[in-house]
Amino acid sequence: SIELNPSTPHPVIALMPDQNGVEDIGGTLRLGSCPCVLLTSSKAYALYGEELIHERHRHRYEVNNDYRAVLTEHGMVLSGLSPDGRIVEMIELKDHPFFIATQAHPELKSRPNRPHPLFKGFVEAALSYNK
Repeated sequence: SIELNPSTPHPVIALMPDQNGVEDIGGTLRLGSCPCVLLTSSKAYALYGEELIHERHRHRYEVNNDYRAVLTEHGMVLSGLSPDGRIVEMIELKDHPFFIATQAHPELKSRPNRPHPLFKGFVEAALSYNK
């Protein structure tokens, strides 16, 4: 990530293109509820039960699209994309019991009586793995 190492030779996680060159970063986050289209063969889709979801965001970094091919060639599934396909919203490892990462903040939509699908899925996978 260039956030942690600005001179990394492999900027897999980089500033969103519209953030490059921005010096006054106040008010420039990708912020609020954003749509995401889930790959119907993904674990994420199985957890959400629908193809189009909306999740809350607060970031200015993203998966660098220059690395999409190498990531997928090595087993990463780009399981959620912005509707225009430009932004990778979720990734997962196909053959892992539960490896899902998201740009969103699922904690902002989770409630004591209605846990977020990602949290619920993680706990269910952990319980299943423990058996």
